[in-house]
Formats: sequence, C-alpha cells, structure tokens
Amino acid sequence: MLSYAAGFGTGLSLIVAIGAQNAFVLKQGLMRHHVFWVCLFCAASDAFLILLGVTGMARILTAAPMLAEVMRWAGAAFLVWYGARSFRSAWRGGEALRPEGDGKTLGRTLAVIAALTWLNPHVWLDTVVLLGAVSAGWPDPLVFGLGAMTGSFLFFFALGYGARLLAPVFARPRAWQVLELGIGIVMWSIALTLIVD
Repeated sequence: MLSYAAGFGTGLSLIVAIGAQNAFVLKQGLMRHHVFWVCLFCAASDAFLILLGVTGMARILTAAPMLAEVMRWAGAAFLVWYGARSFRSAWRGGEALRPEGDGKTLGRTLAVIAALTWLNPHVWLDTVVLLGAVSAGWPDPLVFGLGAMTGSFLFFFALGYGARLLAPVFARPRAWQVLELGIGIVMWSIALTLIVD
C-alpha cells in the first residue's frame, strides 16, 4: 500500500506542471470537444509509458541516445508549429476563439494530442525515466507504477471535466485570446528548452 501511495503522489507531482499536453486538455475541456477521448488518450498513454518505465525501458532510452535526439528535435518542431497556431488564433480573436468555432473531428483532435504526447521528450522523461528510476527504490515497482497510473487518470479527467467550471470566464472572447497567448508561450518555451538542451 505504501508503494501505491508513493507512486500516486510522485506521479501527480510530475504531471501537474502546465505543459503542452495539459494546456491542450484544458482547452478541449473549455470547448467541451471530445473531452472524454482526449482525457482517456492522455491517461492511457501515461499508463503505457509508466509501465515501460517500471519494467526497465528507462535503460533502453539511456542506451540509445540517438532515439532521444530524434524525439527531441521532432518534438521541438511540432511545438514551434503548434505555438505559432495559438499565437495566430490569439491575434485573430473573434470566431477563431469561440468554443463552438472549433469543429475538429475526433481523428484530428486525437492526432494533435498524440503528437503532443508521444513527440514530447518531457513526457518520456517524466513517465519512463524518472518514474521508472524512482520505482526501482520501492519493494514493489509495479504497485508503485499502478499508483502513478491512477494519479494520471485522476488528473487528466479532473482537468478535462473541471475546465467547465471556468466556462463563465471564457464566455468573453478576450479570455480566449489570453488562453491562446498563454498556450503559445508554453509551447514555445518548451520548444526552446528542447532546442537549448
């Protein structure tokens, strides 16, 4: 039980930081578009990566630095493009920022969140490397991993569906512009850290 609680707390502490993935989940929650599927995709992806970490995948990534390099540059390129999109939406305002104005299909929405998840080296670092390394110090690494997976599911669904509480704030177009501007800054900041590192 102690391993589970430690995994839950460690997993939550790593995932709560606002990043590209969380910003996208928040936006989808505010727009009420494909919220369940976006939350499920993020949580299931985290669960899979955590499982890889607690079963030893961290050693593979450490042994294959070229794989980490490819992920780093692909992730940076995607984040620059997505950040530019957010800045453009913030600049245009109006229709582009209304919740009902974003008619992306489920497939396109999942493609974006897949890129934000799987091409983001920070996601791999947190789930596979860090949680994998920390789990090795506990008597039952798989139970630790299960706790971290539970934290991930709880966080993503709370973020996606909890965003509705902010709906009155985002009834104003200016609030959407500020959100898009913030998302653009987050995306470009993460891209910059990937490029500089």
